[in-house]
Amino acid sequence: MDEPRVTSVASADKPPAAAAAPRTRARDGTDPDVDLIAACRRGDPRALELLYHRYKRRVFGLVTRIAGPGDAEEVAQEVFVRIYRGLAKFRGDSALSTWIYRLSVNAALSHVTRRPRPHEPDDALAAVAAPAAPASDPYLRARVERCLQQLPAGYRAVLVLHDVEGLSHEECAEILGCRVGTSKSQLHKARAKMRELLGPDVARQRGGRNR
Repeated sequence: MDEPRVTSVASADKPPAAAAAPRTRARDGTDPDVDLIAACRRGDPRALELLYHRYKRRVFGLVTRIAGPGDAEEVAQEVFVRIYRGLAKFRGDSALSTWIYRLSVNAALSHVTRRPRPHEPDDALAAVAAPAAPASDPYLRARVERCLQQLPAGYRAVLVLHDVEGLSHEECAEILGCRVGTSKSQLHKARAKMRELLGPDVARQRGGRNR
């Protein structure tokens, strides 16, 4: 299958807003992307282009929050290369959107492991991690990013998928390849660790507003 050239997926200087939860299955149990998958497998260039435009914001938003905005472009391109190469082997055991999220998470986590470096602050993450404080606060945003770096990879992934991307635990578990109970447990531990790490900063923010 010829791979279309992957152009820039970044549409703005700031990371895109958290993507809407991916469609999983239609009410009759079918994948809503079934026709698109078939066309892509035939090598239809228009279908490949449609797939790219349909999922580029979701992929870019997810890898931005896991791998960081500085590396998001590189990781997102890697994800789409994996998608184009893997479509022929995609069996449809899960929805196409779920499979793409899984590829995105795996690529982002692998990249973080290979090339760890500080991230630029992210308003959405700051709002989730410390909702009592203003997300626009540059100090808090920077602290959130540093604290996220201290979380185990599994904790960080489920925190981003559930609290930022808005996915259910069922979807998180399918994407991460774990049980629903494990997803819930890891999210609970991730939130607790974030509260522990951010506690003094959030308290400082609250105190400042009460003066």
